[in-house]
Order: sequence, then structure tokens, then C-alpha cells
Amino acid sequence: MADSRTNSAAGPPSAFGADLHLELRGPGLRAGLTDALREVVRTGRLAPGSRLPASRSLAADLGVSRNTVVEAYAELVAEGWLTAQQGSGTRVAPGVEKQRPAPGAPRARPDEPRPRYGLWTGAPDLATFPRTQWLTVARRALTAAPHGAFGYGDARGRMELRTALADYLARARGVYAEPDQIVICSGFHHGLALMAQVLRVRRVRGVAVEAYGLDLFRDLLANAGLHTPPLYVDDHGARIDDLARLREVGAVLMTPAHQYPTGVALRPDRRTAAVEWARATGGLILEDDYDGEFRYDRQPVGALQGLDPERVVYFGSVSKSLAPGVRLGWMVLPEELIPQIVAAKGHGDYMTSALEQLTLAEFITSGAYDRHVRSMRLRYRRRRDQLVEVLRQRAPGIRVTGMAAGLQTVLELPRGTESSVVQAAARQGLPIRGLAQFRYEVADCGWQLPERDALVVNYAAPSDSAWAGALDALCRVLPSRRVSKVDLE
Repeated sequence: MADSRTNSAAGPPSAFGADLHLELRGPGLRAGLTDALREVVRTGRLAPGSRLPASRSLAADLGVSRNTVVEAYAELVAEGWLTAQQGSGTRVAPGVEKQRPAPGAPRARPDEPRPRYGLWTGAPDLATFPRTQWLTVARRALTAAPHGAFGYGDARGRMELRTALADYLARARGVYAEPDQIVICSGFHHGLALMAQVLRVRRVRGVAVEAYGLDLFRDLLANAGLHTPPLYVDDHGARIDDLARLREVGAVLMTPAHQYPTGVALRPDRRTAAVEWARATGGLILEDDYDGEFRYDRQPVGALQGLDPERVVYFGSVSKSLAPGVRLGWMVLPEELIPQIVAAKGHGDYMTSALEQLTLAEFITSGAYDRHVRSMRLRYRRRRDQLVEVLRQRAPGIRVTGMAAGLQTVLELPRGTESSVVQAAARQGLPIRGLAQFRYEVADCGWQLPERDALVVNYAAPSDSAWAGALDALCRVLPSRRVSKVDLE
């Protein structure tokens, strides 16, 4: 660790550059200095346009040769972090923005490269957001908006959007809903938080969750005071018969159309059994239809909600079909729950942006949303087909499992290799999750999930320019030993 101090007595700071606190790590001085300077810029400790110390001054402060500093500066100039002009010195490039890792994203260790490719689950290809069409419909929606749209409005959301969604969901997902049964929220997380509050008011003590899933949502339910017993998941989805032995469970959280992350659909007889359980016990099914529009080999599996709208709470959003940053989702509720959800919403995040709601309503009713979803369906199917073909050629021992649907798939690995593959991928700048990160068991659940080494790969997220590199990096870290043939189901 070293401080770089300019001599302020010898002249104004602008003549020498900023004082810098640098932590030099790594196997070599030049690499350590380059990484330290890059980190200073990346984290915003030096703003765009800031002048760095002269190479001679920084070398003296750090006790290194001037050539070491010159070479580090030159490398960062080539990478676009810095600029250098005769008479102006070395400065932070004007277009560099402060960067922070996204919530839940992996952080690189000092000896690992920064992530270069994104196969991390949870997001679509953000570069494909339909900016031009969104701007067009936003202008149209804003022009037509009544003055009342700029007030506080109905906690359930704008009627324009609820009406558009009622029509779209019935047509595309087989959901039975009137506009009055729909409540707009800021995505699935927000909707589930509201539901957790209502379940506690209704004296529900537990919500069963699938044995593979995101800990984020389990934690949300647990923090609301609900216990979350796991429900066994196999090749046919959640094992619904196990609900009967779970005590004090008044609801079950499921991804029936496309189980997350294993990618299997809930078998028809289990869909029926889930509804029968809810009817017999007075329980609720919380259906997360997170990517229901994206099925590539046949028609999408319809929503479970269509089997019994009074026992199923349906959750949807545009986080996968458009982008998470739009922050719009919805709940389709049994009539008895509507007042309680509205009351819960009134105690917290009462409103979602009316302008975004009006824009999405116009986007749907104009047909732009259908066109975008169809376009992305073709795009993601090509991505999945490319992934399968590349694996067939370069890693024939890797089996692809799950339906041809959604944004991610599961790659089965030889026993005992998951952890090492994930670590090797990180060293390639390829953040990726192993299936073990989604696994959920408790000591007294009465069963044990089989040992399974696998990767959960989001083939949708990389941009077109990064996709080939991401595939290449993935193939480099996969084991070469043959396991079985590719299975597309």
C-alpha cells in the first residue's frame, strides 16, 4: 500500500495532478499499479477529466521506476480509461462513468479478471430494449393522458394498463381476469412482498417453496415471519403430493410453466393436483409466470391460474420480456384478496409511475409488445440452438436439460466438477452460477435431493458482440469427459 502525494508547495495542484491513495497488489509492480489505477477510476474516486500525477512524481512517491508508471498509464490509455495529450498531462477519460456491481452479481477477486461476458441468470439482452418504439408510444401516451393521470390515482394502477393487461393475459397466457382484479406493482419482488403482508394478516404461518429457486424470495417470505418448507422438485416439476404432509402451510410459491432454474414444466396431473390441494385446504397458489411467453419448441404452457382464478394469485412482469429497469409488474388476484392487497400497498409503495404505466398500456394495445416478444422469441431460440450446437461440437459430454424455453438452460456436469468449473469460468471473466446455488433443503424435510452438478446458463443476456466470446469462454472451462447425449426434451 502506498500514498502518492504531490508536493503542493512546489506549485498549484493542477500542475501536478491529484493526490492518490493506491493499494498495489498482484504479482508484479506494473500489473499491480495498473490494476490500482483502474480501480481508482472505475469506482469514481477520480472523476472524468481529473488530472493524474506526473509520471516522475508518482514514481518517486511510490518508490518505483518512472518506466513502470509510464507503461501503466499507456495501458490504461489504450483501454480507454485515461487520455494523454501533450501539455495537458494524463487525465481520466471524459466518458468514463462510475461503475458498481449489480446486486447479486459476483465480485472479482484481486487475482481474477473483471467480468467480460454475462451468462449470469436473471436478465434479458438489455441491448435489445426497443428504445425507438418506447419513445414513440411514450410521446403518444403522454399527449393523450388526462390531467388526472398526474395525480395520486388508484392504488391498483392506471385503468388503461389494467384493461390492456386483462386482454393480453387472456389471449397470450390463458389468464382469466377483469381489470378490477389486476393490481400493478414494481415487479415480482414488490408483489410478493405485498402478498407476504396479506398472508400474515390472514394468519398464514407457512408458504411452501420449490426446492430449487432464488434465496432472495425465500428470504423475503422468511423476513415477513413466514416459514418456508421446501417442496421436492424432479423432472416433472414440484412434487405436489408432498404438500399434504407439510404442516401449517397456507400457500405455495411455484413456477409451473417453466420451473426456475431447472427449466421443467409442471406435469398436467400435478397442475390439477395443486388446484385440488388449494380447494380442499383453502390455500393459495402463488404463480410466478416469470418467462411464460418464451417457449420455442411448441405453444407456451398456459398459466395455472386459468384452472381456478379464485385459488391462484398470478404474478407477471416485463422484467424478462422488456427489461428489469422498467419496474412494472402485476398481480391478478382472487376477488377476496383485492381489498387486502390494496390496503397493504397503501402502507408502503402506494403508486407505480403513472407515465410508465400509460406507456406500457399504449405499447401493448398498439401491438408493439406482441411484435417485440415474437422478435425476442426468435432471437433467444437462435441463441439456444447455437449453444446446443457449439456444445455438441466442442463439449459433446455435456447434456443440455430443461425445456426449450425461457432465457436460461441447465448444463449437466460430471459429478464433483461444478465448483471447479464455476471458479475456472470466473478466471475467464465469465460469471456463471452453479445449480447448487439454487438448491434448498432443510434437515427435517423427509427427503434429500439427488447430488447434481450443473451450470445454469443465461444464453439471452450477452449482447451480439459478446455472444461468440462468451460461448468460447464457456467451452474452454467445461469438462471434456463424455456424460450423455444432448437432450432437448
